[in-house]
Amino acid sequence: MPAEPATVISLPQAAAPASPRRVSDLTEQRGTRRVSFTPKYGSDAVEVDVRYLWCGAPDAPTVIVQGGISADRDVCAGRERATGWWEALVAEGAAIDLSTCRVLSIDWLVPEDIGGVVSVSSEDQATALASLVDELGIGRVQAFIGSSYGAMVGLAFAAGHPGKLKALVLLAGAHRPHPLSTAQRSVQRGIVRLGLASGRTGEALALARQLAMTTYRGSEEFSRRFAAGPELRDGRFHFPVEDYLEHAGRRFVERFDPERFLALSESIDLHDVAPEQISAPTTLVGFPSDRLVPLADLCELQRRLGGTATLEVLDSPYGHDAFLKETVQLAPVLRQALNDCCGDR
Repeated sequence: MPAEPATVISLPQAAAPASPRRVSDLTEQRGTRRVSFTPKYGSDAVEVDVRYLWCGAPDAPTVIVQGGISADRDVCAGRERATGWWEALVAEGAAIDLSTCRVLSIDWLVPEDIGGVVSVSSEDQATALASLVDELGIGRVQAFIGSSYGAMVGLAFAAGHPGKLKALVLLAGAHRPHPLSTAQRSVQRGIVRLGLASGRTGEALALARQLAMTTYRGSEEFSRRFAAGPELRDGRFHFPVEDYLEHAGRRFVERFDPERFLALSESIDLHDVAPEQISAPTTLVGFPSDRLVPLADLCELQRRLGGTATLEVLDSPYGHDAFLKETVQLAPVLRQALNDCCGDR
């Protein structure tokens, strides 16, 4: 694909200096850089176009922020976009404060992006990020903050490129997938493959997303929101939860490609990093209601990490999606973790 030119945005400076830092002091690059590396499931080096966002205070330390497989590089609001997928936590004055750091984020790569290899690995994503860090002249990031799949990639980054980061902050992600979670995702992928084979791709992708939503959210939330009885509609009984699931499926189909879903879902289940290889100080965040990444897996990860590690446990009814929903609870945890690693620059 042709390289997307980097867009560098600097809003006009006000005449008089101000303190603390103003919005007008922030800069943004949103573009593409070409890097080269050998994919885990390939035999030769390939050139890869990495789509990235790098925004915040100029000359401030860089923090990588990556989310789940459906997240993109637009982690925060910006001049050309009104929203970002984690905008409550990444903004001026927020827990990840754009007035004191620069946030770097990429769009996830898929096999088509890296030479058509059979699968993309969490190590490939990590290597792409490490190469981008070099291309941008960053050298070393202060922290890698990863949620869900992003946490897996953060672990791969720390294991494979230890000199390029100071600290890890990992939310709802572990060193390996839980076998029951792999089973659930395998069924989702089977539904999508059946849809591709039968020509009913949209329906299949929507159904796979509906099934995924039952794993992302917690039992308590479903009990509270969908306890009402069914109603007779269009000749059959319709349960309250169905409207929610059907809406989630439709929205996903509108913005996601089935081949991309298959590749990134499989990448989660291929992930396997030895925690003992990681020496970076690590903050882990887990949720008791998370059925995809059980607390027991995070406890094991904490025990096995080669460096110091703390585990923050936050109660939430939202299951795995708590990292998206519990912004008020997460803010002080993230702020403290960044203060600990950025206190001495």
